[in-house]
Amino acid sequence: MFWDKEMETLGGRALEDLQVKRLRQTIRQAENVPFFKDLLKEKSVSAEDINKIQDVSRLPFTTKKDLQKGYPFGFMAVPKKEIVRIHTTSGTTGKPTVVGYTRNDLDNWSELIARNLTMVGLTDEDTFQNAVNYGLFTGGLGFHYGAEKVGMTVIPSGTGNTKRQIEMIDDFGVTAVHCTPSYAMHLAEVAEEMGTTLDTFKTGLFGAEPWSDNTRRTLEQKLGVTAFDSYGMSEMYGPGAAFECPERNGLHFWHDSFLIEIIDPETEEILGPGECGELVVTPLVKEAMPLIRYRTGDITCILDDECPCGRGPRIARITGRSDDMLVIRGINVFPSQIEHVLRTLPEVGDQFMVYVDRINHLDEMAIDIEIKKEFFSGELKDLERIQKKIIHALRDTLNLRTKVNLVEHESLPRFEGKAKRVVDRRGDVI
Repeated sequence: MFWDKEMETLGGRALEDLQVKRLRQTIRQAENVPFFKDLLKEKSVSAEDINKIQDVSRLPFTTKKDLQKGYPFGFMAVPKKEIVRIHTTSGTTGKPTVVGYTRNDLDNWSELIARNLTMVGLTDEDTFQNAVNYGLFTGGLGFHYGAEKVGMTVIPSGTGNTKRQIEMIDDFGVTAVHCTPSYAMHLAEVAEEMGTTLDTFKTGLFGAEPWSDNTRRTLEQKLGVTAFDSYGMSEMYGPGAAFECPERNGLHFWHDSFLIEIIDPETEEILGPGECGELVVTPLVKEAMPLIRYRTGDITCILDDECPCGRGPRIARITGRSDDMLVIRGINVFPSQIEHVLRTLPEVGDQFMVYVDRINHLDEMAIDIEIKKEFFSGELKDLERIQKKIIHALRDTLNLRTKVNLVEHESLPRFEGKAKRVVDRRGDVI
């Protein structure tokens, strides 16, 4: 299904002409920000120097640290009276990033969300439960206004009070839900305890944290939904910058609104299709807070084949972040890799926690893993067998021996928002 077929399938010279035109406009808008004005002058580059998409390589990068230094309004390109809404990031790694929106920004953002929802088959016949945080977090209001634009019946449930959430799903005939994969797992657990099957569900929209295909299969089995991946971040408006189509083989980035690159995070070299690296995004239609070559920290690649749906470029699902990658004895480990392995094992429950310590100058990783009720017999030999099985599966994937602690069902923390499954005791929680 299409919301805006002409724009969503635009390609070739027509797409490049549009992107170049909007990239020039973005640079001119960015010059209203002293940081960008000085940086562009230092690089001796202006909007007039951009004649083809490849010229983006002449532009400087922007990082989260740059935005934090501009707190609160240093990156706004319009007078404050034109800013009609403010969102911020959580600020867990320092000062929060402040994102401003003009009326046009909010219209553009809700339009992108509406495209996503329509693309996966949702219509004005659907009832949509938005089970993410509202307020300064962009996920709540972003999806809310996009769903209303489609004409769906929207339930702004937020997070928490999970039993009441499940009652609303049953009572209101909810057909689609939006939440984090972690909270979806928790919904499934509580629904099972309550003895309800959530049989009105058909579509699940999950994002805000990396999740694996094994998690997708688990969610689909437990919730009875078709699960779709969502990608975005506050600096790009919020969620909805990229989304899976019904093919569910990569996320379509809305090419009329964002220019994407993949770079080597160490050398900053631009990588080709199929090469994995850090995602860099230049929003092309933002007014209040334009950005140039924003380094997201997210690890992915641009897929080099065309999608049967006919839409534009796709990125592979996010495997992790360059800044939450764990380096254990010289080996790179992403939390999503651990999750992927654990989801393949029938004995393992839905929750786990990873702890990293430095002992006698060596890095050590331990994982607390919930075992499903039916496998937690209490017999030592059975637990030892499961423990060895998990250790071997992790070692085969990570090339790293880990300590595994088996714990009882419902003994580990549950998360209503983004899951915090890693405690790096050499540093902070990820």
